[in-house]
Amino acid sequence: MSYDNNHQEVTRTPADLPEVKADSKENSFWEIARFAIIALIIVLPVRWFIAQPFIVSGASMQDTFHDKEYLIVDQLSYRFEEPSRGDVIIFRYPKDPSKYFIKRIIALPGETITISGTSINIKNAANPEGFKLEEPYAQIGESNRDQSLTLNDEEYFVMGDNRDHSSDSRTWGTLNRDAIVGRAFIRLLPPQRIDFMPGSAQVNE
Repeated sequence: MSYDNNHQEVTRTPADLPEVKADSKENSFWEIARFAIIALIIVLPVRWFIAQPFIVSGASMQDTFHDKEYLIVDQLSYRFEEPSRGDVIIFRYPKDPSKYFIKRIIALPGETITISGTSINIKNAANPEGFKLEEPYAQIGESNRDQSLTLNDEEYFVMGDNRDHSSDSRTWGTLNRDAIVGRAFIRLLPPQRIDFMPGSAQVNE
């Protein structure tokens, strides 16, 4: 580079230009690399341990959830508390753990569930005589399979809200605690159905 002492201006000779461009490219590369590393450090733990996205597939949870809806699943809460009746959960399908299902918890560990026609009765320590489960969220047809079983300490009974179009515990059995990924936390898409804790329900006992 050359300096004119009279005007104090800086000019660049042709020989200087390639060196300046090389430095600029190198700086840009390291800035991008540093940003990517920081993003991975932040995003990956969140993705693996706290929350992750899922897309609803099928009609088993209509009208609570529709096909192609985009959900963020809370994976953290169940590390500190147990799943509750009425929670909408995402879990690994017991018959094929590579697949993920979304259903609602109907019966909890240690309870006895009896299904008769469209009626569901739950017996537990607090209700030894049992109580009829009220389900305002469900589309109940005539396809409930009559059955009765008692869950062990790590088992849950789950069902889809759209009872006539759901493959659930009535068909393939109970769900083990360790198969649960998390609960539906936020519905992001479609925009007109954005919701926090979508599908949550208060279940009276």
